[in-house]
Amino acid sequence: MKQLLLDIDCSAPAGFEHFVAGDNAALLAALHEAALAGSDPLYLWGPHGSGKSHLLAATAALAREAGRPSRRLPSAPSSDGTAAVPTLLIVDDVDGLSATQQIALFNAFNACREHRSTLIVAGSAPPRDLALREDLRTRIGQALVFEIRPPDDDVRRAIIESLADRRGIRLDGEVVGFVLRHGNRDMASLLSVFEALDRASLENKRPITLPLLRSLVQSGLDI
Repeated sequence: MKQLLLDIDCSAPAGFEHFVAGDNAALLAALHEAALAGSDPLYLWGPHGSGKSHLLAATAALAREAGRPSRRLPSAPSSDGTAAVPTLLIVDDVDGLSATQQIALFNAFNACREHRSTLIVAGSAPPRDLALREDLRTRIGQALVFEIRPPDDDVRRAIIESLADRRGIRLDGEVVGFVLRHGNRDMASLLSVFEALDRASLENKRPITLPLLRSLVQSGLDI
């Protein structure tokens, strides 16, 4: 089954089946273990758009399917972390935590260890570069740390083609190849181009082909 690395469609269910692993097989294996059996604390990091939130949601969904209580928070818990600790506690966007929330997350590390719960934290930088309290940064650095590896061209192509397939769109293979050769290679730019092509296809009732892409470029589309 194909797995897509990046969160390419916010309306799609959050599941590992929507990811292409690429060079992230070890990370996905660790998240599966955390969801199904528990593990030591995990920290995953990558830039905006790398798929952190989707991976966290997929982990929580898998835990729920296995009957393991989980809680996914956009920030650290506001309590001292000792009450009602779930089997799986997920904290996203650790970079943006307030001073109070950082203290709460530090306490949650202790609470999860005491209750044999699993804590998964995500951020945009390696632990040493996080602008957080030193004690919290140290705790995060002691977790199992995974960098989300960027996709290669084969994975980029698989992501775009899978998105098109899920939307029922017939995508000319020359289109993806042209964009990969001549356009920006980051996934956010590639997905932006795909969205522009999808809109133009619907508005003009034309298939997504290389001539359509070229006409959009001539009209000012930045690829």
